[in-house]
Amino acid sequence: MSKKANAAPYSWRRYPVMFALFAVMAVLGWRAVDLHVFEREFLQAQADARHIRTVPLSAHRGIISDRRGRPLAVSTPVDSIIANPKQLLAEVEDFLPLAKALGIKSKRLRKILEQNSEREFFYLRRHVNPADAQKVAELNMPGVDLQREYKRYYPDAEVAAHVLGFTDIDDVGQEGLERAYDDWLQGRSGKKRVLKDRYGRVVEDLGYISEPQAGNDLQLSIDRRLQYLAYRELKRAVKKHKARSGSVVMLDARTGEVLAMVNQPAFNPNDRSSMRGDWYRNRAVTDVFEPGSTLKPFTVAAALESGLFKVESKIDTTPGYWRVGANTIRDHRNYGVIDLPTLIQKSSNVGASKLALAISAEQLWSTLDAFGFGEVSGSGLQGESAGVLGEPWRWRDIERATIAYGYGVSVTPLQLARAYSALADDGMLKQVSFIKLDEAPIGKRVLSSKTVSDVRDMLSKVVLPGGTGTLAAVPGYQVAGKTGTIKKVVNGSYGSDAYLSVFAGMAPANDPRLVTVVLIEEPKGGEYYGGIVAAPVFSAVTEGALRLLGIVPDSVTTVAQVAD
Repeated sequence: MSKKANAAPYSWRRYPVMFALFAVMAVLGWRAVDLHVFEREFLQAQADARHIRTVPLSAHRGIISDRRGRPLAVSTPVDSIIANPKQLLAEVEDFLPLAKALGIKSKRLRKILEQNSEREFFYLRRHVNPADAQKVAELNMPGVDLQREYKRYYPDAEVAAHVLGFTDIDDVGQEGLERAYDDWLQGRSGKKRVLKDRYGRVVEDLGYISEPQAGNDLQLSIDRRLQYLAYRELKRAVKKHKARSGSVVMLDARTGEVLAMVNQPAFNPNDRSSMRGDWYRNRAVTDVFEPGSTLKPFTVAAALESGLFKVESKIDTTPGYWRVGANTIRDHRNYGVIDLPTLIQKSSNVGASKLALAISAEQLWSTLDAFGFGEVSGSGLQGESAGVLGEPWRWRDIERATIAYGYGVSVTPLQLARAYSALADDGMLKQVSFIKLDEAPIGKRVLSSKTVSDVRDMLSKVVLPGGTGTLAAVPGYQVAGKTGTIKKVVNGSYGSDAYLSVFAGMAPANDPRLVTVVLIEEPKGGEYYGGIVAAPVFSAVTEGALRLLGIVPDSVTTVAQVAD
């Protein structure tokens, strides 16, 4: 009886405990139902937010090719190593394996991560080679991944570097045509959703949000064969004469297309360590110089157009010098009384000056202006210089006299080539184009056909025996052109031993197809005349180009001389 009495007070306690257990089980059961049924979508979204990521997709840049479809610039796929510094620092203690794969010290890596500890995205290395990317991938390290990007590659390296320019590490154009046509060449990046595990590795591809759009291709007017030919001959000449720099520009006389453009010194756009500012500047379009005697044909053209002179008109250059005010203009020797063809052939400064002072300043200026001096060529390249052509009402007599033989006017090699192309194309001036054209554009007439024909005949005598440009001759072809030897301005005055050697010409002379300008800056070794330094480069480049393009020889006399 006592036992029953003792048990009775505690028997009721089982019911609250059982009730509590059932209540807890009911709550847990309800919570489970609530999580799996009523809050399933919300929780799934929260899980997705922690593991589903939006990944950017790079789009490759458009291909740049030459006029024959040969690639000049392409984008190749590469991997970049990316990291989540916050995750790496939280989950990884030993950074030595990753540091070895990246080629840096472990302490340096940790310091970089700590400096970016609040970031969830950081580039550890950009554009790595496949072997290094594989080493990193094999580590399976949390917070480290590979991202596919594109790197610009230039098959011809420095041969076409100044024309093409280059892109930065983000594939954005920085110089040359890469910059001028950046909007056209650039692709549009895409995005896709991926599922990542706790280590940041992609375990499932969930599809595109937007697909990447490749950039547009660009076909240039440049002929890769002619580009290499010009590059080789210019580099050889600059090295031979120990020159400071040089440029060659070749245009299609009928269309204004740039077939070749090279400069020395050059750079390799595939090797960023070689990129010096003074090397990757495209001197052919940015640097101006006084054209010297290569401007004389335009002075003669102005005189003929004025109606005051004819081809056979005589000019007395005796005794080989002429005083204009307090200044004296000199020839190399006394040419006596000469006609206009002889003026061009012998390159008489006195004769050109007398022509300029016989016609009005406005007549001379309007002719030079019509040929595009003092304005950009329309190439579209960034940084192109317009040159310098002063106002005629400011010209004193001595200025008119010196402008007649190319001093007091500044041009670029491209400008000079464009002006000569008008002489080659029956007096029609066209915009310069780096893009391949389907048909020749309609130019602007700047000179009468008769005057063009007369001036071209005069220029053809420059290359014949007795002229200043005999070394510019091309076997089998008639050539028309003009030499120039210019004293260079150094520290505000003309240097006594600093010269520019120039040759500008066209071939075949009877029906010009090619116009080429060669400029060699500060040749050393005692040879500095345009007819000795620049003319041979013109000859080699033009001969090779004419044969590569299959242009039929037009000079029976020259062919016979070569055969002998």
